[in-house]
Amino acid sequence: MVEFQTVKSEEIKFGKNNFLEIARKKAIADEGENEFMAISRGFFLPDGTKRFKKSLAIPDQQEIKDFVSAKIKEL
Repeated sequence: MVEFQTVKSEEIKFGKNNFLEIARKKAIADEGENEFMAISRGFFLPDGTKRFKKSLAIPDQQEIKDFVSAKIKEL
């Protein structure tokens, strides 16, 4: 079984009811731990509860984080 923990997260709201979250997460299993970055898109229910629609996991490697950051800024 794998347990996921959010180490740190930041979010920005956009549109009428949507948000984008960037988080550092940790997957913990009997075999060990693995940290990664997750970019998730979601929306808020009428009671304020978050619902996630889509997510992308990125390895916690500086080269990959630099690539993603640079390409987002270029586009």
